[in-house]
Amino acid sequence: MRGVWTTEQVRAAEDRLLARTPEGALMRRAAFGVAAVAASMLRDLTGGTAGRRVTLLVGAGNNGGDALWAGAFLRRRAVAVTAVLLAPDRAHAAGLAAFRKAGGRVSAELGDPDLVVDGIVGLSARGSLRPAAAALVDQVRAPILAVDLPSGVDPNTGAVDGPAVRADVTVTFGAHKPVHVLNTGHCGEVHLVDIGLGPELPDPDLITLDADDVAFAWRVPGPADDKYTQGVTGVAAGSATYPGAAVLSSGAAVLATSGMVRYAGWAADEVRGRWPELIATGTVEDAGRVQAWVVGPGLGTGQVGRDVLTAVFDDAVPTCVDADGITLLASTPSLWDARDPDVPVVLTPHAREFARIADPLGIELGADRVAAARALAKRLDVVVLLKGNATVVAAPDGRTLVNAATSSWLATAGSGDVLTGLIGALLASGLDPWLAAGCAAWLHVRAAELAADGAPAPASAIQQAIPAAIRAVRASVGTI
Repeated sequence: MRGVWTTEQVRAAEDRLLARTPEGALMRRAAFGVAAVAASMLRDLTGGTAGRRVTLLVGAGNNGGDALWAGAFLRRRAVAVTAVLLAPDRAHAAGLAAFRKAGGRVSAELGDPDLVVDGIVGLSARGSLRPAAAALVDQVRAPILAVDLPSGVDPNTGAVDGPAVRADVTVTFGAHKPVHVLNTGHCGEVHLVDIGLGPELPDPDLITLDADDVAFAWRVPGPADDKYTQGVTGVAAGSATYPGAAVLSSGAAVLATSGMVRYAGWAADEVRGRWPELIATGTVEDAGRVQAWVVGPGLGTGQVGRDVLTAVFDDAVPTCVDADGITLLASTPSLWDARDPDVPVVLTPHAREFARIADPLGIELGADRVAAARALAKRLDVVVLLKGNATVVAAPDGRTLVNAATSSWLATAGSGDVLTGLIGALLASGLDPWLAAGCAAWLHVRAAELAADGAPAPASAIQQAIPAAIRAVRASVGTI
């Protein structure tokens, strides 16, 4: 797992480190890391650094100082470096002096650079770029390397409410901040430079999962297992109108190494025809014993759907509620009465479904998706998986992880049904519901990448890529 710290946590840690570090040493260390990444980008772009052109966009304060010191280091590699000072009277004095001494040039013009370094604003800034900076950024046609974060993007929420830098690469120092996982579209590839901050940091505010976390959490059969010990997943989904939702969620549970899948619903014939290994019945009551339920995709929002959701809750096993199930809970809060409060529930809303269930509770999604997911999780005593390009998973006790998508291939009809089946299989295996939701979201992204292979793929192809994604993640950490 990788930690993510708020800007307030990072600033406090930096203050403690600065108190015992020679003046300017941390800035030079950070700037050297920026220069190293910039040089690597230049080599990838042009084959070398000598004679290449870099323009620094320099704001006031330490972020601009980092950029200026990086420019001074790049001059040692024979790079032609120009600095555009957006606040000349407030430019970092020591950084500017070092930059000039190294032969750096100050200009009011962007020029025609091979690479642009964004040092406009740092972690303390809020809001979008000011007009002068926005006009300058709009002229950029070269790749952009951002110092700590792309200017104009909120560091704690990743929100963008106006003009902002869209970086190809972001270099950050000491610790990852929320922006780096909540807005990968603007951050691009993120490089972390170690400046010795680790011992000063508290417990992280957020975490992200790595391949080894998912590989070791994902249940696969061992010598003593049979179809029951691996976990039996129940799926209550689909209808005469939407049988595909049942096929997708049930199939995902089958392919995610569930020992057995029991389907209950109107689409029993369609599901049985596609997945002969599962057991299909018409009702939850007839399905038999399961270790977890998936309920909601394509279920419908009428009385039949309400009855199905009530029956699932009455079964008192860990449950993942998605799609129509969430809409039913929002429109008929009394459905919660059938839930055993000691049994875990995972809700998987997209933004509109989140609003349906959260707005009546006075919880607004807004720009801070992490805060909203945490608030709903605590209020309802459930795990909330808030879908998006950056998926947020919040537990009732405040634990929160973020899964940043590396592509947009999941933006297709039915992909959410596949995710629900994955979560159900992991719940049935006995995994902690918060971790189950996070691991499922992580693998869901990898399955989409494999299915797409550079071109859009339907949800059925994403579903079929699940075994390959499991094999790939296990092989990557040597568990195969």
